[in-house]
Amino acid sequence: MKIGIIGAGIAGLAAAYDLSTKGHKVTVYEAAPFIGGQASTIPVGGAPLERGYHHLFTNDKAILDLMDDLGIGEAMKWYPSRVGTYTSGKVYKTTTALDLLRFGAIPFLDRIKLGLFALKVGRIKDWRCLEDETADYWLRERLGGKAYEKVWAPLLKGKFGRYFDQIGMPWFWSKIQTRFASRQGIRGREMLGYPDGSFDTILDKLEADIRSRDGKIHISTPVEKVEVVDGVAKALIAKSPDGEVIREEVDTILSTVPSFSFPDLVELPDDYKKRLTDVHYLAAVVVVLELDQPLTSFYWMNIADPDVPFLGLIEHTNMLPKEWYGGRNLLYLTNYLDRNDDVYKMSEAELLDLYLPHLTKFNPKFDRSWIKKVHYNALSAAQPIIGTNYSKAIPDHRTPVKKLYLANTTQIYPEDRGTNYSIRMGRELAQMIISDEQQSWSNWK
Repeated sequence: MKIGIIGAGIAGLAAAYDLSTKGHKVTVYEAAPFIGGQASTIPVGGAPLERGYHHLFTNDKAILDLMDDLGIGEAMKWYPSRVGTYTSGKVYKTTTALDLLRFGAIPFLDRIKLGLFALKVGRIKDWRCLEDETADYWLRERLGGKAYEKVWAPLLKGKFGRYFDQIGMPWFWSKIQTRFASRQGIRGREMLGYPDGSFDTILDKLEADIRSRDGKIHISTPVEKVEVVDGVAKALIAKSPDGEVIREEVDTILSTVPSFSFPDLVELPDDYKKRLTDVHYLAAVVVVLELDQPLTSFYWMNIADPDVPFLGLIEHTNMLPKEWYGGRNLLYLTNYLDRNDDVYKMSEAELLDLYLPHLTKFNPKFDRSWIKKVHYNALSAAQPIIGTNYSKAIPDHRTPVKKLYLANTTQIYPEDRGTNYSIRMGRELAQMIISDEQQSWSNWK
């Protein structure tokens, strides 16, 4: 079977790998000049670093299984995480359960309530019972008090902006489940995974294995149209880096483009198209600073303060050795924003002018002279807004066009989008495509 895949993100590559190992001829088309999508890297301090912060949790089974299949399982290493929370003008250590008891930003009884509430959510096994309610409503009604006001309300608003009160409760449930599973020992210390050599270790091995089986990966080659004949996907129309139009006939097509882009490639029935366009995406803006000294002692800083103009502060080299990056301390400043937001439209220099004055809140000694280099990245489709009862509205992977499949982050549910779940989805789609082809062949016979 000849299969065309639109997008060389981690889902598309995982699908291409499994399909090629089963003897199918795979061609991957990627619009960007690199593979890996949100897991792709840039050179920083002489080593590859993800454009957006990446780490794994101990229950991220899909990516761990894939690494084992690729023969690189030993590359995954585990590190203790150090978490802080900034609220009420102060940084608090919130790494362990004991830290939570010392969390002076809220009254002692609210600290107890916050911890017990997380345990309660962690014990819920069926997320379907949560689908009718938003995370904001569920938290206000069942947690409330200063624990909601000082912690979860600003975190929800910081991540989702004006959409904060539309997010379905299964999103919150999945976050709690993931973090509980990644905590080890009686102290509940969170362990996070990161592969030696960055996520390029996985991407490079995927690419090599796909090519070794006569698969092809074309970068800087956007697909412009899916050709359909009598309701069946027949060919891909793409444009090469030099502007040449490429038409490739295939037996099956898997697209991994965002939902809002998919209708531009192919004509779809109104009801399916509505399922795609009803999902709104937030964009992401990420600034990576190379510093000559650390800003804090934490890896992950939760920002629970509306006066801080960025959502997250992730100090990569507070978990990974700075020696990997020429001795530089690496700091991510990240934001999820509506694509119409003025901050999303800012230049790198404008963002720095907006962000940097706030870094003294985390370290009063911070000075702009600490910055030795800046890296900037923006992504237009980073975080889908998934509301209530989404299981009834999620677009099917099997599109109304025969032999045309869709796999993107709006179809990861109830979990939130992420590298592990994208890999799981890509491998599931590979199996779905193979099974459908076998069934079709069986019916024909």
